[in-house]
Amino acid sequence: MSVKQGRFLTGSTMSHVAKMTLSSTIGLTFMFLIDAATLFWISRMGIEQNMAALGFAWTIQFFTLSGGIGLMIAAVALVSRAIGRGDRAQARRHGSSAMVITAVLQTALAVLVLVFREDILALAGAKGETLAIASRFLLLSVPSLPIMAVGMVGSGILRAEGDAVRSMMVTIVAGLIAMTLDPLFIFGFGLGVDGAAIVMDISRFSTALLALWWVVKVHDLAARPSWANVRKIAPAYATIALPAMATQLSTPFGNYIATGFIAQHGDGAVAGWAVVGRLTVLAFGGVFALSGAVGGIFGQNYGAGQMDRVRRTFRDALIYNFGYIALAWLLLYVLRDVAISAFQIGPQGADVILAFTNLAAGGFLFTGILFVSNAAFNNLGRPMWSTGFNWVRDGILMFPFCWWLGSLLGAEGVVYGQALAGVLAGSIATFVAWRFVARL
Repeated sequence: MSVKQGRFLTGSTMSHVAKMTLSSTIGLTFMFLIDAATLFWISRMGIEQNMAALGFAWTIQFFTLSGGIGLMIAAVALVSRAIGRGDRAQARRHGSSAMVITAVLQTALAVLVLVFREDILALAGAKGETLAIASRFLLLSVPSLPIMAVGMVGSGILRAEGDAVRSMMVTIVAGLIAMTLDPLFIFGFGLGVDGAAIVMDISRFSTALLALWWVVKVHDLAARPSWANVRKIAPAYATIALPAMATQLSTPFGNYIATGFIAQHGDGAVAGWAVVGRLTVLAFGGVFALSGAVGGIFGQNYGAGQMDRVRRTFRDALIYNFGYIALAWLLLYVLRDVAISAFQIGPQGADVILAFTNLAAGGFLFTGILFVSNAAFNNLGRPMWSTGFNWVRDGILMFPFCWWLGSLLGAEGVVYGQALAGVLAGSIATFVAWRFVARL
């Protein structure tokens, strides 16, 4: 009986990087488009407090979502390595156990967020009616985050197998559902911000159901769940998942710090910051996608002992990152006035958006290479290194840079401070990752 060979073990590594990243970018962009479309429709209500409330709420949800991304990274690493070794039975056990562990951990995290949501929002700078709106949005939308995390793990397993198209379609379908239902629930049913939260829940359930169907029915990469398998796999999974989660949680922590400084300049600045958040994930979705997309390529070739292909994958990912960031930054600069007009942002928020599109967005070149380095560390046996570099950026550099430049330049300075932290951390991480991969 022949063993099915991993898709990434032969052929051009740049071709694999481009194909997986482009498909993942399209999928992620549609997922992020859900939030952008929601913000657009809420902006049509003409109430700046609603915009600010969504900015605060998304900052909090970013924490739980990032935890799910960390769990997905661990699943991709283990499943892709098993596929690279030709052990699909082990890959199936890893797949189902990862979903069980994800569901349990994300549920616990969502409960904590729900219980302490008002305290967390207040610490971020929300107050009055803005805090109340953000709190209700979290109450309605956070319960579906564990479902979304399971769907993310399923999408990651599809990428580990090399099924770029179905992994992409998981999020495209969810995005189309949300974009269709948002105006109906927000305006048609007159639910406003509550309607936006309900649509978010519906789209997340769609993501999970579709991902599970393709993982189980098409690729047979999820064995029947059992606690015996979960207990057996948990140590290896935790070795990657815990530092990967810690790594991913650093980004919302840094964003939380920046949001707190932005909030000192009023709801108008926070509304502009909310738009910057949506522009970031839409324009740089390819950067976020790149780190996840190359994980399976690293893992399969590492599992097969093909270290020359691992090195080429790292190089090709850096080249891809540079070209993508240059194009995305140019588009942001050209369309900056369109964004300000579309979201009906006032003068204070417009200054925040312009600070990002004109200069700070260029810092994502270094954020992107930090993400590529993280993918290498997570899939090649050094997950704690990615944790360290991310927390240097978000836990050490972010606060002093945002405080310093914010005190000098106002809300725009906070945007520059966040970018500067990414430039320094990304530069150091890339140097270390390059030497590490070269010595494999």
